[in-house]
Amino acid sequence: MAIRFVEVRHLESTTSTNRVVAEAAAAGAPEGLVVVADYQTAGRGRLDRRWEAAPGDALLVSVLLRPGGLAVERWHLLSEAAALSASAACAAVAGVEARIKWPNDLQGGEGGAKLAGILAESAEGGVVVGMGLNVHAGPPGAAVLDNLAGRRVPRWDLLSAWLAELDRRLDDLEGVADDYSKACDTVGRRVRVDRGAAGVLLGVATRVDSSGRLVVRPDAGSDVALTVGDVTHIR
Repeated sequence: MAIRFVEVRHLESTTSTNRVVAEAAAAGAPEGLVVVADYQTAGRGRLDRRWEAAPGDALLVSVLLRPGGLAVERWHLLSEAAALSASAACAAVAGVEARIKWPNDLQGGEGGAKLAGILAESAEGGVVVGMGLNVHAGPPGAAVLDNLAGRRVPRWDLLSAWLAELDRRLDDLEGVADDYSKACDTVGRRVRVDRGAAGVLLGVATRVDSSGRLVVRPDAGSDVALTVGDVTHIR
């Protein structure tokens, strides 16, 4: 188990592991609290999308980080570290290459179906980083780690590997941005980005900059650096 993450709370059911950790942060919990649940009744992903999984099918986990000295505009490094660590854990425990889709989804299999999602939210004096990863089953069309590995993957082994790698990454945040940009499968792809009221952008993702923004070279005009947007890889 990682040095930083010494308190692990296991819940059979909860509303949301992110919510539980945020409430603990407001009550003064120290950095390193881990909450893992078998089932969430109100799990959320990016853009307030619901994260649904049957009891015991997914790795549902959130951690509390208190990044003292790290400027708020660099907090994106925390979720990037979590994504890199999740990819490494899938490789180490399941022998599966999980690719990162900007900003912090993991994809698996030839079709690039969603395997995991990561959501970082500010909390009292810190940041809550949560992850939902389809281990034994998933929603229709989703990637499932067991299927990709060809065997049943132990959730607790996966959790331990993720926490250990995340602990290491958090001690070397300066290297995270470069590693993330190299590992991000969105870079180099033609993409469609739904920016809501700002409209749809079509172009090629050229890089992820040091601020965590996806830089897209549109079909016409100059590069656009995106902080938010719903990205689709165009094949």
